Amino acid sequence: MTRLILASQSPARTKLLSNAGIRHEVLVSDVDEDAVQARYGVTDPHDTALLLARAKAEAVASLPEAEGALVIGCDSVFEFDGEAHGKPYTAEVARERMLRMSGGTGVLHTGHWLVDCRDTDADSTGADGRGSGATLGSVSSAEVHFMEMSEEEIDAYIATGEPLQCAGSFTIDGYGGAFIRKVDGDPHAVVGLSISTLRGLLGQAKVGITELWTGGAVDPADVRAE
Repeated sequence: MTRLILASQSPARTKLLSNAGIRHEVLVSDVDEDAVQARYGVTDPHDTALLLARAKAEAVASLPEAEGALVIGCDSVFEFDGEAHGKPYTAEVARERMLRMSGGTGVLHTGHWLVDCRDTDADSTGADGRGSGATLGSVSSAEVHFMEMSEEEIDAYIATGEPLQCAGSFTIDGYGGAFIRKVDGDPHAVVGLSISTLRGLLGQAKVGITELWTGGAVDPADVRAE
């Protein structure tokens, strides 16, 4: 049975996969995002999203639990007025950003990186191994158009705590959806994982996404944190 590991603790990403009927496990390895960016000096939001997705996927792929599985890492970066916005973490930063975003338009970039940890060696009968040895990525971007937001609405939204741990200080699948007028592009990318992009990456690793269809939700026992 083909195993897929999501290298992210994001509830939104695992919900996306579950709702799409994609069987997967969750395995998280701590990656210092600031250190990764400082090391490579990447400032372009598109490239930053891909770099961080790769760092997360490769960190998890190096763990013994990932042996024999496919690992998908994801990271999202919001681009607004030419600036890259990750998670705000504090109410002050979120408020300043959202006041600027009100009535405006930005681009959410979600990087995806797939690592094939399956054995590529021939077996004892001489047959080819199942693994492709692939390590490859792609970015899915979508333009997000915001409605005008009052200061009272912004303060109430921040009080929910939802935007503090989200790239760009908003979500589309929660309270924040009330402030999004439209999305040009893949809406799944705005949530944090493009199912169609994942399908393309799996295809390059010679895995059909239907091999992972199950129709069931993730078993909590499969969620492990390292």
